[in-house]
Amino acid sequence: MAGRLAVIGAGLMGSGIAQVAAAAGWSVVLRDLDDAAVQRGLSGIRKSLEKFASKGSIAADDVEAALGRITPTTDLEAAADADIVVEAVFERLDIKQDVFRELDRICKTDAVLATNTSAIPVTQIAAATSRPESVVGTHFFSPVPMMKLCELVRGYKTSDEALARARSFAEEIGKTCIVVNRDIAGFVTTRLISALVVEAVKLVESGVVSPEDLDTACKLGFGHPMGPLATTDLTGVDVLLHATKNIYNDTADEKFFPPELLARMVTAGDLGRKTGRGFYRY
Repeated sequence: MAGRLAVIGAGLMGSGIAQVAAAAGWSVVLRDLDDAAVQRGLSGIRKSLEKFASKGSIAADDVEAALGRITPTTDLEAAADADIVVEAVFERLDIKQDVFRELDRICKTDAVLATNTSAIPVTQIAAATSRPESVVGTHFFSPVPMMKLCELVRGYKTSDEALARARSFAEEIGKTCIVVNRDIAGFVTTRLISALVVEAVKLVESGVVSPEDLDTACKLGFGHPMGPLATTDLTGVDVLLHATKNIYNDTADEKFFPPELLARMVTAGDLGRKTGRGFYRY
């Protein structure tokens, strides 16, 4: 049954989560640090909903109805009444821990505190709170309105109830869930794509193959709908760099050590689709 959701972070992931929840009937508070960021998120949601409406996937009336369920704010205190909170801020442990310390103070005692992290162990995030049993990983995939998967991650102290409520929420907004029973860095999906991306970038970096041909090999040889380098551009080169670093730092496994090319691209600002250039031009 639809309830009250707070989404912390109005970027690509946060706005996508807010959109699918509002479309499913949830009342959503969408929070970011400043009005400009919140308005960008809302604008992206409107464009996405209108695109669905133009294709006949939803009724025109549903666009305004969904938008009407979203309350934009810069005040974290607005999460106080939420049944479920999903944090979708930058993929850095210290930033996430700061958010969860505040949520621990603000949110009602029976709220589920979820993190959309793709690689940071949930246990490390939950440790910033006095209620680690209420903290769970809900790793959605980009673009959220299109991607059906949600990776549910159990931290060391996550309760069965919190996991079950997170699953119920994700399924209610149209997602199919897998459960990660031990929150190793990178979980399941990010470990798999990171290992593939690292090897793909090494092959390109050393001149063995072009990005286009590598992606073609994965699409036609393995049946992947999108090659690993196009996926990196879509996700964000910076996001993949942080993910591989997080996994490597936690595991010391050399196969996750990010190639120099990834770091050079981030330094140069070639972050993928969001900047117009990554492994490809857009």
